[in-house]
Amino acid sequence: MKKIITGMALLLVTTLSAFSQTKNITVSGRVVEDTKEPAIQATVQLLLLPDSVQASGTATTAQGYFTLPKVSAGKYVLKVSYIGFKSQYIPLHLYATTTAKNVGTLTLETDAVMLAEAVVTAEAPQVQVVEDTLVYTSSAYRTPEGAMLEELVKKLPGAEIDDEGNVKINGKDLSKIMVDGKEFFGGDVKTGLKNLPVDMIEKLKTYDKKSDLARITGIDDGEEETVLDLTVKKGMNQGWFGNADVAGGTEDRYMGRFMLNRFVDKTQVSVVGSANNVNDQGFSGGGGPPRWRRNNGLTATKMLGVNFATQTDKLELGGSARYNYQDGDIASIGSTEDFLPDGNSYSNSNSRQRNKAKNFNADFRMEWKPDSMTNIIFRPNFSYGKTDNLSNSESGTFSSDPYSLVSDPNNWLNLEKIFNPDDDPLRSIRINAINSGSLSDNKSVSTDATLQLNRKLNDKGRNVTFRGRFGYTNNDNNQYTESETHYFQLLNALGGDSILVRNQYITTPTKNYNYSAQLTYSEPIARATFLQFSYQFQYKYSESDKTTYDLQGFPDWGLSTQLPTGYEEHAVDSLGKYAEYRYYNHDASVSLRFIREKYQLSAGMSFQPQHSVLSYKRGDYMIDTTRNVFNFAPNLDLRIRFSKVSQLRMTYRGRSSQPSMENLLPIVDNSNPQNVRIGNPGLKPSFTHNMRFFYNTYNAEKQRGIMSHVNFSATQNSISNSRVYNSETGGWTTTPKNINGNWNAFGMFGFNTALPNKKYTINSFSNANYQNNVAYLTSGKGADAVERKNTTTNLTLGERLNAAYRNDWFEFGLNGSISYSIEKDKLTPDNNQEPYTFSYGANTQISMPWNMTLSTNIANQSRRGYTDSSMNRNELIWNAQLSQTFLKGNATVSFEMYDILKKQSNISRSLTASGRSVYEYNGVNSYCMLHFIYRLNIFGSKAARDKMQGRRGFGGPGFGPGHGPGGFGGRRPF
Repeated sequence: MKKIITGMALLLVTTLSAFSQTKNITVSGRVVEDTKEPAIQATVQLLLLPDSVQASGTATTAQGYFTLPKVSAGKYVLKVSYIGFKSQYIPLHLYATTTAKNVGTLTLETDAVMLAEAVVTAEAPQVQVVEDTLVYTSSAYRTPEGAMLEELVKKLPGAEIDDEGNVKINGKDLSKIMVDGKEFFGGDVKTGLKNLPVDMIEKLKTYDKKSDLARITGIDDGEEETVLDLTVKKGMNQGWFGNADVAGGTEDRYMGRFMLNRFVDKTQVSVVGSANNVNDQGFSGGGGPPRWRRNNGLTATKMLGVNFATQTDKLELGGSARYNYQDGDIASIGSTEDFLPDGNSYSNSNSRQRNKAKNFNADFRMEWKPDSMTNIIFRPNFSYGKTDNLSNSESGTFSSDPYSLVSDPNNWLNLEKIFNPDDDPLRSIRINAINSGSLSDNKSVSTDATLQLNRKLNDKGRNVTFRGRFGYTNNDNNQYTESETHYFQLLNALGGDSILVRNQYITTPTKNYNYSAQLTYSEPIARATFLQFSYQFQYKYSESDKTTYDLQGFPDWGLSTQLPTGYEEHAVDSLGKYAEYRYYNHDASVSLRFIREKYQLSAGMSFQPQHSVLSYKRGDYMIDTTRNVFNFAPNLDLRIRFSKVSQLRMTYRGRSSQPSMENLLPIVDNSNPQNVRIGNPGLKPSFTHNMRFFYNTYNAEKQRGIMSHVNFSATQNSISNSRVYNSETGGWTTTPKNINGNWNAFGMFGFNTALPNKKYTINSFSNANYQNNVAYLTSGKGADAVERKNTTTNLTLGERLNAAYRNDWFEFGLNGSISYSIEKDKLTPDNNQEPYTFSYGANTQISMPWNMTLSTNIANQSRRGYTDSSMNRNELIWNAQLSQTFLKGNATVSFEMYDILKKQSNISRSLTASGRSVYEYNGVNSYCMLHFIYRLNIFGSKAARDKMQGRRGFGGPGFGPGHGPGGFGGRRPF
């Protein structure tokens, strides 16, 4: 009996042990379409045999991945279902000794019968939330005929495009544009915005893409990039497609561009070209308000490029090459007020520049998987650039506000005009007047390469990775300058104004190279728990040799003449500089990563001992110095998944940084007498905290979405410039110093919903931004100098609201926005103001018979609350477009009118702790253009061609228009 009881006890313990183990099996994999695109929200079911009872189930993520945790041992069938594709069944036998089973990548086959019979009657949602990915439906946004990607992006909820073409989506900078998961021209955002036609796009996905290292190893290196991944319309990957657009207009405007693509199965080839002199300004269309994008100068550009990507089961290749030419003519008038404890300083300037630039860039990417356990990535890049610049400027500094004496001080900056004191209305407040010219050329060559090798040591997460990098840059800059400065508060030996004349030739060759080697290791220490180690060594070398030649002794020399014979003998040692810098960095990091069904947590710390060597020579001053410092960088990343469409993410990153070694040297740099710099050996390292919170949720049935984002950053011991103003010369002496108090907080909230019939939509986008800027202001001279800490704060509250009605031939929208700011200055409270900007308008797009479309929008932007009444003005912007499509949808003629009422200005404004400024630029905003657009579509499927040529659809809600506020009008600055 005793043996029987003992045997039963052992059997029971063994059974319970085995049973407990079976609950820990995790089944994972990935589902893709036959085009290798991720199958988003595909249904994955694990059916227990023999009764086919569902044991577990889930839906795939935006990248097509799925995980089924806590599965018992046994025999199963894995069923994958996806609308428009044939269901797939995979037999699985899970053993109790197994803790994880990866089924690999499952490719679904198109169900032709289902696609043929499918009838879509629902409105397409504008945006969907799939975990941490936002998926936009292209057909839900109307754009003009022949529109490029930029026109679609600015309509996306939460998207903003600034004056330089930089894109933010939900407050995060867009870093790359991809097509079907592959980089387009190296991911270059501006190339993608200007050259990808809207008609080819099915969906747009935006998400934070991990670096190659983090994607392969799971080790968070803090190099996430926000990307926009475009899905090409189905059927368009079986042939040729493209378009050409030629246009001419008033004000001598012209534009031409073409794009030719061949997408076949897993291969993409694209050729793009363009030429224009309209600053790449696109038409805003009928789906949103006009843009107040400034044209900072007149720019003509030309571009030609080729891009390719291909892949097999084991090898992915991709790359691009492009040539750019840019010719810019930029004129500006500016006004600046510098905050000072003893009375502010005022300056005005006029400038004119002619810039010509040529650039060639090439990049390549290879990812090779020789077997299921090995991954190799190689990325080389090369670039060459040449620029030529000619500039002339006039400027003047005043002891009090020049606008109190004349209506336009910028008309009184030329030295010839103010030569006679009796005819100069500003002579009593003048400090200096400077007229200068410059001619420069620059050549640069750079190349870099990255090699990464990863080897999985088992299927439980143990892996080892090596990554090596190399980079080289050679830059050669030559500059001719001539200037004449009059000092009205300094007297010369004869009792007249002091005059400083400089004619110089400056050469600055620089050379840089660097290399690094990194080894990482990941060890699973428990179920779905990983301990990760990384070590990296990095070396950087840079060399700069600045030589300044004084050409004042050559009276016949000018900017338009050749260098005079014998100029080499006139080098000025005190204005030259040689610096050789060597940097050695060790980076050891450790992190712990937890992966659970409802949350993911990663926490780590990086330790960075650094050794630097600087050899420096300036005139008679020579020094060889070394520095040893220790930096550290903590990081934390928590993702909580409430459901497949609702999640919260919180991140924290800390970074310590050291001041540059040149800033630590106790030397005086007076090469620019108006801006003298003095080093500070007492500088301390800075530490920056960055915290971010992100939450989103989405109701597919009601097409209702909520999204919020909060970001906070603060810097301890940040390096600020302590500036001492010289009231006799109008110049500044600047010394870098540590300061505390710089921080910034940003928050946004987006809400979108469709009304019950899905034809009416309401979108709201709210944001708040608070900036706390600190700086040192110094008054007095020498021993009487008093340094005080100044704080400026800027609270900006904004709201954008959009409502729209859509049916199959008509769209009408109303939009409005307001931005309210509270600007305060601690030391000079008289400068405080509470300006606000509001805009309102309407837009419509009408599809008329005979394939004709009319688009128009009108909006008024108003500014109020500025201390200077000239700033409180209105800008009424009206654009319109009429287009006619013919040749079975392959050709379009479009007539476009921009800024019909000629009300748009090109003015920018900035505020810091040390001052504020306003600049107005030249530009052509009001003109008309006639376009001819032709589309080439040669596909293997007629249905695909029809889809390309068909009119754009309509859809549900969005978070609001993606436009941002424009410039600030008026001649008077504040």
